[in-house]
Amino acid sequence: MGASERIADIERKTNETDIRIKLNLDGKGKFQGTVGIGFVDHMLELFARHGRLDLEVAGKGDLHIDQHHLVEDLGITLGQALARAAGDKRGIARFGQAAVPMEETLVDCVLDFCGRPFLAFNVEIGPAKVGDFDTELTEDFFRALAMHAGLTLHLNLKYGRNAHHVIEALFKATARALALAVRIDPGVDGVLSTKGKL
Repeated sequence: MGASERIADIERKTNETDIRIKLNLDGKGKFQGTVGIGFVDHMLELFARHGRLDLEVAGKGDLHIDQHHLVEDLGITLGQALARAAGDKRGIARFGQAAVPMEETLVDCVLDFCGRPFLAFNVEIGPAKVGDFDTELTEDFFRALAMHAGLTLHLNLKYGRNAHHVIEALFKATARALALAVRIDPGVDGVLSTKGKL
């Protein structure tokens, strides 16, 4: 699989949500689209920018009930898109780490794009809302992302007070760590594993 082919187009329809994601791992950091939650759209935009990937999202869901179904299904769909775009992961660096400060907040992300899904979420987020966004759904999003992308994902809040800053730093750190993990490393022959397969 050549670098120019690392793209995915995933659609997920349920009785609760309808989401389509187009993703290019080797993009320019461009984002377009909406899921109908302003704060989440903002997080997706900066995820694309800091992950240096192109991301197009069209999503809607039963927001008249609450945001849970849409946010979790967004994580599922984005995870599936990342897994498909990465393909067999030949030549990727595999591991990524990024520490991101945002004013009083510091977040660290360490990940392994290995096909073994796991989430360690050592984060406490204060207020229940940022704008219209239910902050408790942040962990649900990242769990769905890790499980469906096949990421071993460790997110750690070192310190921080402002919920907006904490969540934004989580998205930026994950995006930047992911960009490192999926980069093509010319020193990697095949996949970076003694098993010969990821």
